[in-house]
Amino acid sequence: MNDTPASPKKGLSRRGLLSLAGAGVVGAGLGAGASYAVAAAAPGHSGAAASYPFFGEHQSGITTPAQDRLHFAAFDVDDISRDELAELLADWSYAASRMTSGLGAGGYGPASGPYDSPPDDTGEALDLPPSGLTITFGLGPSLFDDRFGLAGKRPAALIDLPHFPGDALIDALVGGDLCIQACSDDPQIAVHAIRNLSRIAFGRASIRWSQLGFGRTSSTTRAQTTPRNLFGFKDGTANMRAEDTDQVNSAIWAHSSEGPGWMAGGSYLVARKIRMTIETWDRSSLREQERVIGRTKGEGAPLSGGSEFTEPDFALAGRGDAPLIDPASHVKLAHPTNNDGASMLRRGYNFVDGNDDLGRLNAGLFFISFQRDPQTQYVPVQLSLAKNDAMNEYVRHVGSGIFAVPPGAREGSFVGAGLFG
Repeated sequence: MNDTPASPKKGLSRRGLLSLAGAGVVGAGLGAGASYAVAAAAPGHSGAAASYPFFGEHQSGITTPAQDRLHFAAFDVDDISRDELAELLADWSYAASRMTSGLGAGGYGPASGPYDSPPDDTGEALDLPPSGLTITFGLGPSLFDDRFGLAGKRPAALIDLPHFPGDALIDALVGGDLCIQACSDDPQIAVHAIRNLSRIAFGRASIRWSQLGFGRTSSTTRAQTTPRNLFGFKDGTANMRAEDTDQVNSAIWAHSSEGPGWMAGGSYLVARKIRMTIETWDRSSLREQERVIGRTKGEGAPLSGGSEFTEPDFALAGRGDAPLIDPASHVKLAHPTNNDGASMLRRGYNFVDGNDDLGRLNAGLFFISFQRDPQTQYVPVQLSLAKNDAMNEYVRHVGSGIFAVPPGAREGSFVGAGLFG
């Protein structure tokens, strides 16, 4: 990322500076000096010039066009005070506003500043453009306990997810007080963001679990083509798009009339790490694969006929009066008509985390969805799938998290500021 040294003014909090082991005072005030000018594309980086503002009515990384790469991290907050928690969110917002605009995490950058102190940016993104980087912050249910006096401010929509049938959750991959979703079209930019935000949090919060993702498994705008998951099928054909403003407003953004004012304009993020039994799937016939999904593997059309975006006809019968789309297919069980109209915005990614001790790929889908109310949108859909989905033979859920995503911040403030008012 390009970097412009700044004179030592207000930037990170005192605690944030100390957590960087004496890195010195960095940056200008929150949001000051952060440029949203589109950066010049670097050689070899297709579409690298894209830049999305950090400040605004809503946080970026929700309806923003889905990027190709993800680094997601959940954090546990250390033994700090309420004021120090607010300072952490302010420090994160300041650094995020710089990185998303193509600057380093701090005002000096990785190659300048006090020579006998650690740099205020790690440097692996030096000279790289922002590559569409978005940084989205979330607050987990566990943050609203007695530690910070926030129990009375927990939104009713920030539920504890139930245990779904078939869950095989690993404790180390569940929960978190805070989360950060960093998306970019360059994996190094996304990793750089999480690395520097984790470094800034030293002594105040530490990573509980994290996930790298590649190959988005949904489209969030009509200009994007439908991608494929690791089963080889188009994924997210029926996903809502940013252009569907009425649906977005009713299904994604929290309303002040239904919860605390500090969450108005925010959303709720559900993350699920879904391990795919790739080897078993790869030995299944094409007929079986299409039956399980309910769509053709090539075009992505529903088995009832038409093209990819043709609405499925679940009543249409074939031989022997059996429905052409299996009632236990993923398409049938996930469709809004089977879930009282429930819908959500998906922003999932593929992952491959090496292999297990049996030599099988540790791979699958890192599912992310945003919704206005997880209790009435995510939970009923997942319950339907967990009980009856034919795909359950080939997947298992091993990680899980739910987070309140506050609205965007205005310049001079920070994400989550309304919580501390």
